[in-house]
Amino acid sequence: MAQKPSIPKGTRDFSPEEMAKRNYIFNTIKEVFLLYGFKQIETPSLENLSTLMGKYGEEGDKLLFKVLNSGDFLSKATDEQLAQRDCLHLTSRICEKGLRYDLTVPFARYVVQHRNELQFPFKRYQIQPVWRADRPQKGRYREFYQCDADVVGSDSLLNEVELISLVDEVFARFGINIVIKLNNRKILSGIAEVIGAPEKIIDITVAIDKIDKIGIENVNAELQEKGLSQEAIDTLQPLLQLSGSNAEKLASLATLLSESEIGKKGIEELQFVIDNATLLGLNSTLELDVSLARGLNYYTGSILEVKAKDVAIGSITGGGRYDNLTGVFGLDGVSGVGISFGADRIFDVLNALNLYPEGTCASTKVIFTNFGNTEAKASLKHIMKLRKAGISAEIYPDNAKMKKQMGYADSNKIPFVAIVGETELAEDKITLKNMNDGSQELLSIDEVINRLK
Repeated sequence: MAQKPSIPKGTRDFSPEEMAKRNYIFNTIKEVFLLYGFKQIETPSLENLSTLMGKYGEEGDKLLFKVLNSGDFLSKATDEQLAQRDCLHLTSRICEKGLRYDLTVPFARYVVQHRNELQFPFKRYQIQPVWRADRPQKGRYREFYQCDADVVGSDSLLNEVELISLVDEVFARFGINIVIKLNNRKILSGIAEVIGAPEKIIDITVAIDKIDKIGIENVNAELQEKGLSQEAIDTLQPLLQLSGSNAEKLASLATLLSESEIGKKGIEELQFVIDNATLLGLNSTLELDVSLARGLNYYTGSILEVKAKDVAIGSITGGGRYDNLTGVFGLDGVSGVGISFGADRIFDVLNALNLYPEGTCASTKVIFTNFGNTEAKASLKHIMKLRKAGISAEIYPDNAKMKKQMGYADSNKIPFVAIVGETELAEDKITLKNMNDGSQELLSIDEVINRLK
């Protein structure tokens, strides 16, 4: 007996109806990207591991999908390495490529490779799948799409303001109530200085980025495991539990970080972004959240994360500034800032709230019945006129019973059925049946076009 087919955990099949919904998401985001002046590129699914490794921190490196070398992939591995089962060193011998973890690092690689062809500042958008060897759970998949917009070659904080406006516009179009959480990695560096642990900045950011998932007590325990003193952890607590308005939080931070130059610079940048974004009259809530860390090593300035207010799910958009990312590929001094929409999580939110516009899943507008060769030939001529007029149309391929043909139209949510029988042939007309209310009209092809448009 043949084994029942399956797909890897953390991946999904999408039906035609689901794909219609996903295309609505992609098209909406793409329209806003274009509205804000971004241009599209694509990069390969596979990148050299040398491009990917070391860019996402130790935890991120563990989540990279590595691809075995072609042919005899063990040829470069010694017997000693195989016997030691040293995964880290063995991987470097048997794997040279990996599936991309995100779109930002490949974009940085693209900028460096094509720098002589680009005009800075360069604004690009990219909508492609990424892969992470994560533990699958609700809202977290091993294969998922990201929709990224980035600006490189400009230090201006107006880019951050524009990206916040772009995020606000996208979710306003979706009808999703969101909160945009903001922070600045310079503030986090300042916190590390103030608590006397500047060398622990990576450990601190990775830990506090998990507050929403594991709670502050578990974060404190993790910080202790990483070697932070109890005094440093105690000093950290009021900084992670600031309350009040954005202005009040900034004022508290100014006091708490008064001895840290980098911390004060972070506050200044955050103040600029919040003030200017607020002037735009956003639909969304803008909230300063000092616990927001975005646990990726390449962020250096502003960071943001978007949460849906009405659905319990992780962040549905995130991003930030990465001043030195291209430097690891040999191009120093190119500042960048970007955001990434999590299309799969947005898909889940829209499904949970049933926010898709009416007609999102409709494909065919009208289907012609099939009563035989003569009627089918006449129907095909009508169908071509409808398609030239921009109206999606098809014909039922078989001369089947009327009940079966109507059942097909109903199950595929086709709103109109066009009937061409002996009477219609004689008068060069079409009987147009509305599947919603059951009404029928005898119309010419031009009248059908006007009615369906």
